[in-house]
Amino acid sequence: MPTSSQKLWRILNRKERWGLAWRGWLIVAVAVAGLGWALVRGIYPFLAITDRVDTKVLVVEGWVPAPVIQVAIQEFKSGSYERVFSTGGPVEWSGGYTSDDDTTAIWGVGRLKRGGIASGLVQMVPARVVGRDRTYSSAVALRDWLREHRLPVQGINVITEDVHARRTRLLFHEAFGDGVAVGIIAVPNPDYDSRRWWRYSEGVREVIGESIAYGYARFLFVPPK
Repeated sequence: MPTSSQKLWRILNRKERWGLAWRGWLIVAVAVAGLGWALVRGIYPFLAITDRVDTKVLVVEGWVPAPVIQVAIQEFKSGSYERVFSTGGPVEWSGGYTSDDDTTAIWGVGRLKRGGIASGLVQMVPARVVGRDRTYSSAVALRDWLREHRLPVQGINVITEDVHARRTRLLFHEAFGDGVAVGIIAVPNPDYDSRRWWRYSEGVREVIGESIAYGYARFLFVPPK
């Protein structure tokens, strides 16, 4: 039990208390290391989530690299999809929106067509708004296009690159609301082994950067009016 003593007319007070010995600090260090290792092992599958919904609409983010486009083509051909949409805003070096030809959406369309998807089944939906929240802007552009063309959808599957997936699903859901089910398909980055991402500089950059971006989107992002 802690004991105490008082001096100088009870102005000063001294208490004895229990503290961690070296064994206690060792146990704490081991526990913290274990939690850190569990976080390292679990953060990639948390971010690179795949969770499809039953839908006939496939959405591809136009900026994704060629391996993701190839998976998107296979997904479209093997599934029961009736249409695929390519989304994306102005390319980074364009200095802002100039035309639809300078958006990543048109990149996606061209690669999907060259992969064997018929032109009538591919639709470009460019985002013409330049801002920090490019994924959200692309989702809003798609939502507005569907409304303008009176094509109601009950659900969509969005395909994107690995750790970008969870944030993409969150922002598409934010744009479409609860009335549309948003599925997500994450395609691994071939530049590193996702099971040991911490051994690759590319993996470290992507996982850490996307972890921060997801935290911002989840807790700080406020959709513009």
